[in-house]
Amino acid sequence: MQAKINSYMYQALQLAVKAKGKTLPNPLVGAVVVKNGKIIGRGFHEKAGGPHAEIRALKEAGELSRGATLFCTFEPCAHFGRTGPCVYEIIRSGIKEVYIGMVDPNPLTKGKGIKFLLKHGVRVKAGFLAKEIAVVNRPFVKAMTKGLPLVTVKIAESLDGKIATRSGESKWITSAASRRYAHDCRRFFDAIMVGIQTVLKDDPGLEPPVGSKGHRLTKIIVDSGLKISLTARLLKTKQPVIVAAVKKNKAKDEKLRRMGVEVIYTRPKNSRVDLKQVLKSLNEKEMRNVLVEGGSELVGSFLDERLADRACIFISPTLIGGREALSSVGGKGALSLSSAAKLKNIQMKKFGDDIFIEGDLRYS
Repeated sequence: MQAKINSYMYQALQLAVKAKGKTLPNPLVGAVVVKNGKIIGRGFHEKAGGPHAEIRALKEAGELSRGATLFCTFEPCAHFGRTGPCVYEIIRSGIKEVYIGMVDPNPLTKGKGIKFLLKHGVRVKAGFLAKEIAVVNRPFVKAMTKGLPLVTVKIAESLDGKIATRSGESKWITSAASRRYAHDCRRFFDAIMVGIQTVLKDDPGLEPPVGSKGHRLTKIIVDSGLKISLTARLLKTKQPVIVAAVKKNKAKDEKLRRMGVEVIYTRPKNSRVDLKQVLKSLNEKEMRNVLVEGGSELVGSFLDERLADRACIFISPTLIGGREALSSVGGKGALSLSSAAKLKNIQMKKFGDDIFIEGDLRYS
């Protein structure tokens, strides 16, 4: 019986991940309706504000839902948000039994959906493939439990860990194939962050990938002294822009705001922007998945403060050398090897001659 339940839950999970990068700030959720050993309804949550997975599956099953069993990866919601509570529709449909992958960590729902269904005579069991479901929903889970978005640092470096030559040349260390893949991966994030030195030196656009129409990718610039140029390329965009600063400049602030840029100020932390305070602010704005694209000092700061959760590293088979050539990770760094951040759950790919490594960051 357990194997059969897990099989249906796995199929619901496969539906859920079809919408990866499209449901933020909501989790990835899938559902199937089963009757007499056959799936009669399938659904997944496609985007925030749209029907939830359970509603889509029940709609496909129609009248056959009466007396059937529902398998859903997340606990059905019992509160009013962008949509109404799913538990009402489950009860109206005549579902007799619900299997839930994982309990919703959102305090608005946590356990309440289960209690509501039980109260109305629906049999409920939870905890099937919960670990796998939590992994694909790490941004949502972290936001609900820690009040912070999931942070991924992206690095493109030479084999000896450099991101520029001693003369400052940095375009391009990695291959075109690596850059295309890195750019395409932006569709899985709802915010992209860079430091002011990267903006001043490279003038990046930080745009979402072509073909991701409607994708909202908020641009975050960490700029302690509010040095950003009003003609910066990333400001000429339909995407939202947030500048995080410490030092106030009323005239510059007003000009940026007239351009549609949001300016937020944090308390100073070693005369710099307080990154954790910025992350909390982004989470309050329902940004769950943040990509940090550089530069060296910003990446180093995220590692020093143990605020980065994942790392994506593109390595070119090039040896740049030079003590004055910029390394990919700045900041203070680890005092000892035992205290250095380590990459776990590693996955590797190749793009031409480049090696791509991604994994979870673990701190001692």
